[in-house]
Amino acid sequence: MKEGNTIWEETIADFTSFLRLERSLSENTIESYGTDIRELFEFLAAHGLASPEAASGDDLNGFLAYLQKTGIVGKRSEARKISAVKALYKYLELQKRISGNPCDLLDSPKIGRHIPTVLSIEEVERIMDSVDLSQPLGHRDRAIIEMLYSCGLRVSELVSLNLTDLYLDENFIRIFGKGSKERLVPIGDPAIRTLKLYFEKRNAGPMDTKSENIVFLNRYGRKMTREMVFLIVKRQAEAAGITKTVSPHTFRHSFATHLIENGADLRSVQEMLGHSSILTTEIYTHVDSRKWQETILSHHPLSRIGKIDHPDRK
Repeated sequence: MKEGNTIWEETIADFTSFLRLERSLSENTIESYGTDIRELFEFLAAHGLASPEAASGDDLNGFLAYLQKTGIVGKRSEARKISAVKALYKYLELQKRISGNPCDLLDSPKIGRHIPTVLSIEEVERIMDSVDLSQPLGHRDRAIIEMLYSCGLRVSELVSLNLTDLYLDENFIRIFGKGSKERLVPIGDPAIRTLKLYFEKRNAGPMDTKSENIVFLNRYGRKMTREMVFLIVKRQAEAAGITKTVSPHTFRHSFATHLIENGADLRSVQEMLGHSSILTTEIYTHVDSRKWQETILSHHPLSRIGKIDHPDRK
């Protein structure tokens, strides 16, 4: 891409920030998407298009045909590039920079379903225990992680949570999710105790008048950003010695998976997560099935003497 093309570069910068803060994707995925979008932009610019908004469905299909014709990428890489393109134009649509999405007719190659990263219960506990409660914001950070996991919240839902949405005596909270859809989520006693310890510190600290009803506040008494939560989670995962890529969304995945593993009804999990389609929730049954398969194979007598290949063996 030619230097000085500010439209393309600013779009990439804004898009990658969106992926990091709104989608909570891993840094590796964000970097890969950025590379994929630069390839798209170079292709579009070579065909005389001055901005991503100017591209039509035919232009995007031309890009995909170019990838397939060159044969320089495999099916998995091709699927990721298509995902990157779709994510970009969904972002442009959300920002109202386009009125119609040219990706509506694009199809990804069939390569199997993505299984999300999930923490074990022991790993969740290690991350929670890694928080230094002697620090001024320790109780807040512990409560943030507790709420992400115990209630399966999206990071946007967490930072927007109001005190008036907490019904702790009745053991539930009210969440306004995507599209302002309201749902009620149970909250357990451990999370309630952690919240109450945080409230003692919160109420004694500085308070911005515009943020009085916000549950989680920064050190200045103002509403926290999604980026702050992302950094807190990343820091505590590193402190706990977790080598997996952990984001706030990882706790949501873990919450759902652990419920399924312990026999929760799929429809109930769908309601707690706020999924509009149960097909989205069904991914957690695949995670549970994978764990079941690994458990069976690792304990099978023939596996112990090397006659059955374990999924994790290379």
